[in-house]
Amino acid sequence: MKKLLTLPFLLFSVVFIFAQTKQAPRNSINLEWNTDSVHNMTVRIVQGTTIAMETTGNDPSIVARPIRSIRDTSATTLSFDYFIPKGLDRFKIYFYSRSTLLATRTIEKIGFSEGWVGYTVDLIPEVKNWGAPGDYLKFGMGNKKDVSIQLRNAMIRSLSAKEKEMLVLREQKKTQEAVMENNLKQYLSKEYSSGIAHIKVDDEQIHIDGNTSENGNVYLCEVTPYMDVTEEQKFATAIKITVNHFSENINRFEKRNGINYDRLLSKWVLAKRTDNHYQLISHARYFDEVKPVANLEKEVAKGKKGLGGFSAGRGHTEDLDELNITSATVNIWFARFMYLTPAPGRIEHSYNGRSYYFDSKQVNLFDSTFLMTSGKGIITAAIILIDKAEDCPDPAIGKLLQHPDMDPAGIYSMPNMTNAASVDCYAAGLDFLASRYSRPDKKYGRLNHWIMHNEVDAGWEWTNMGVKTASIFMDAYVKSMRLCYAIARKYNPYSEVFISLTHYWAWTAHPRFYPSKDLMELLLQYTGAEGDFEWAMAHHPYPQSLFEPKTWLDQQVTFDFNSPLITFKNLEVLSAWIKQPSVLYKGKYKRTVWLSENGTNSRSYSDSDMAEQAAGFAYTWKKMERLDGIDGFQWHNWYDNRHEGGLRIGLRRFPDDEKDPGGAKPVWYAYKAADTKEEDAVFDPYKKLIGIRNWNEVNYPGEIDSAKKATSFRNNKKDNWVATDALGRPLPDYQQCGPVKKDRYVGMFYFMTHVTPGGSGPYNVSEIIKANPDAPQWGTGSHYWG
Repeated sequence: MKKLLTLPFLLFSVVFIFAQTKQAPRNSINLEWNTDSVHNMTVRIVQGTTIAMETTGNDPSIVARPIRSIRDTSATTLSFDYFIPKGLDRFKIYFYSRSTLLATRTIEKIGFSEGWVGYTVDLIPEVKNWGAPGDYLKFGMGNKKDVSIQLRNAMIRSLSAKEKEMLVLREQKKTQEAVMENNLKQYLSKEYSSGIAHIKVDDEQIHIDGNTSENGNVYLCEVTPYMDVTEEQKFATAIKITVNHFSENINRFEKRNGINYDRLLSKWVLAKRTDNHYQLISHARYFDEVKPVANLEKEVAKGKKGLGGFSAGRGHTEDLDELNITSATVNIWFARFMYLTPAPGRIEHSYNGRSYYFDSKQVNLFDSTFLMTSGKGIITAAIILIDKAEDCPDPAIGKLLQHPDMDPAGIYSMPNMTNAASVDCYAAGLDFLASRYSRPDKKYGRLNHWIMHNEVDAGWEWTNMGVKTASIFMDAYVKSMRLCYAIARKYNPYSEVFISLTHYWAWTAHPRFYPSKDLMELLLQYTGAEGDFEWAMAHHPYPQSLFEPKTWLDQQVTFDFNSPLITFKNLEVLSAWIKQPSVLYKGKYKRTVWLSENGTNSRSYSDSDMAEQAAGFAYTWKKMERLDGIDGFQWHNWYDNRHEGGLRIGLRRFPDDEKDPGGAKPVWYAYKAADTKEEDAVFDPYKKLIGIRNWNEVNYPGEIDSAKKATSFRNNKKDNWVATDALGRPLPDYQQCGPVKKDRYVGMFYFMTHVTPGGSGPYNVSEIIKANPDAPQWGTGSHYWG
């Protein structure tokens, strides 16, 4: 979600990430940039404290002006916000007293950022003798040219009380979570001889069928959302099982913690009790069926074209018709309009016997949006975002919903599912939305699906719950998905919940992110162990660089399941991955894939830059048309946004553009033409810019290799080469032949042409390389050396 938000980053000891500073804390020294003292870079002041730099050679650097006051002894950290799409290969700080160099600090690298990121580094012990009036800092910005860097809010400051507290708590949790990590891995991979086969939920009862190979002291145990199944010893319910094959009917609702708790939200597990200790003898299982409140009709998008972040209040709603929009995403921050107490202008909603309240003005805005989309047959998905407690109008709601381990670095929080009150609050917010927008009469419109949070592989930024391993993070995330799925399915039997991912797939450049592929494999483990449910994928396959619309130039992509990135260039990988038998829902049905946030950028409003933006879209659309694994394409952003670090990803210009406020860009017309009889007439002029003659050239002609390792991960040294001829005879390897010997020669055959059966061509390799040596634009058929 490359939106109007700041993005903080935290690494303690050497580097840690923190929330953007809105105002300078006490005992801080604001740093001012000396734009006349730079080396191998161009510099300009953008606005206020924001400075933009472009490196022009090796060892670029900039100097801060001398400080005017004595540094407070508690001010030992340097902090600033940065926006560096390529990241820095090195960051070096020089400490000067007048003209004398006192010390240096080298940071190995600064990770990429596609939004504003807060960065803080502990300067102890380098500042021990630094900090008198006249002292200054110099910053080395890597060792590469053509790197765009933006910085703001640079200061020397002390740690906040919250940051100090988090340091202590983090250390305390490390040991505990290390145990849980090991237990989770064993639990997910273990084969149990006992198991729960099926769970059906009706209006008043829960029906559970299962079997056990154990005799004596076997219990059917209830695991609520705030419990950890591998760690729990005090289950909410424990029912003794006395037969090997059992069927239990349990009351769906139970008075618990002051509410009428709905056990639809719980999962159930078999455990054997010995010496006051429970030992799991099965995987836990969530419900398989739930009787819905009403029998709604299944609604499916009529096409692939959609809009991301739609709201009826943004203007130009005629675009829904003119662009033939068939799907849309809607951002919902329900903590911003949810309260624990009644007041005029608030709507009461009772959940499990407890009342919660929602601001009617905010709710009416969502009503307008969902009424407009449902009236036009547009399928919608809500993006559920959990604000920081400090951003919630009701502090009590914020405290309940924010995860207790959330780091200030995060923009949004993982929902707090660690206690009964927080789970009930979170469930109540979802229930309010699901019940209101799943009525048979569509009185307030229709909300069809749910995107659970944003870009969770970048959870440190968008779904923060502190520093966690992938296993611990996904355990919490799956709980959030399952809770929403239970509530949504209670009202709409066709609702799906989506996992949201960036374009980073088998690799990530950020030390606090997770490769998306790893999270998907964990999700499959959970569904295999605890019962399948109809999850879907909301993928964001932006080009490798968000600034570069010519996605066909992307270099960090391969056409296999270990591709570092999945961008528009290799969408075939995503389409093939989702169609694997092991990924299918219940082993039969392809899961939904929406490209729920994506688009191409225009670097400026020049004709050439806007043409490249439109060409990038045309390339992507033509590729996607042939991919049956992808079901929807929701363009982000509808309008260009001045808070996206210089990006212009919109279909329309800035709303306050001096020349044409909110005016349609060439890509708007390309988007309008997509999937119509005008498509080729509008798209064809972009073929030359892309470097193709036929649109079938944009698609990868080969098969996606599920086993192949990405080239960047291979060991290509010649002593690892092996070969087998057509008769199955292997060549001897290093163990047989030993090291390289002198005076030995090998004859090799090579072909003058390289042929792809069924492809186009032939293409002249020499001309292709001459035209673009850095990123050759290969054809999709035969090639020859000319």
